[in-house]
Amino acid sequence: MKVLIVDDNHTYLMLLRSIVHNIGNHAIFVFSNPLEALEAAGSTEFDLVLVDYMMPEMDGIAFIQALRQLPNHRDQPIVMVTTAEQRETRIAALDAGATDFLRKPIEPVELRVRVQNLLNLREAQTAMRDKATWLAQAVRQATRELSESQRDMARRLGRAIECRDGHTGDHVARMAALCRLIAEGLGLDETQCDTIYAAAPMHDVGKIGIPDHILQKPSRLSDEEMAVMRTHVSIGEAILANGRSALMRCAERIASSHHERWDGQGYPRGLAGDAIPIEGRIAAVADVFEALCADRVYRPGQPIETARAFIRSGSGRHFDPACVAAFEANWNKIAALMQAPSSQAASPAPVTPVALAS
Repeated sequence: MKVLIVDDNHTYLMLLRSIVHNIGNHAIFVFSNPLEALEAAGSTEFDLVLVDYMMPEMDGIAFIQALRQLPNHRDQPIVMVTTAEQRETRIAALDAGATDFLRKPIEPVELRVRVQNLLNLREAQTAMRDKATWLAQAVRQATRELSESQRDMARRLGRAIECRDGHTGDHVARMAALCRLIAEGLGLDETQCDTIYAAAPMHDVGKIGIPDHILQKPSRLSDEEMAVMRTHVSIGEAILANGRSALMRCAERIASSHHERWDGQGYPRGLAGDAIPIEGRIAAVADVFEALCADRVYRPGQPIETARAFIRSGSGRHFDPACVAAFEANWNKIAALMQAPSSQAASPAPVTPVALAS
């Protein structure tokens, strides 16, 4: 262990050093100048400090106060060596952060016992600190692994629904990435952006409960079929309800509200404005934009600029204006994400909101 001894009296400095040296194989650092000792303490973490009270430039109390201000010396035992018996001096030293006192002239046996006890205390303290650090690291690692397993499950579930839905390409991955870009554009914190990104792939999980002849129909749905298709929202909400993790609770909010509209004309609850969860407002923009750009069996995908114009035209009606502004602010990243092929130079007829209702 590392022991720091500070005393302007060379005789006492060597005496203290000799006694501590005989206790065990410890690294001992001696200074007659308290300012030099403080400078050394800034880069070296000492396990025990012995400091004289009466010194030039800085007395022992001022030294202890300065030492305790250093981030690496807030807990170590500090012994002040003094000839003073004044109660005020001891109280001031304790208030500054002293752990114990020794009186001059030094009694070697008393010094050995006190130093050994304090070093044992420091050793136990260090062991507990190291164990706490290890446990904190283990908890963080376990939390990361649990979080990643949840995210992996969400991605795989999203892919499964995508395959059953008959989508081509990686719809859920692009939609999730779009959600993150919009969330970042809104100024949400990193944790919120990560959670929305991880939860977004489950936005259409309720489609698992839609009959195949409707879900995979290669043409537009009838009104009756559309009514059945819209039940995927309530089915998804039920599947994801009562989740214990922040990820699952976010996924439930997205699944239940990504078809709501800013003007209150959406479904299933007809929520409007800020009554729609922010995650649902973000997902509404991302899902519609990606759906417009993607090829479907009953229509070709739109060029990204056409899809962009549709999103802008829906600001304040279909979509939250703030989400549309965040979408626009990240347009360069969104365009790079979508990588629209040049074959879409000839723009097909614009897609209406009804065609996106599923």
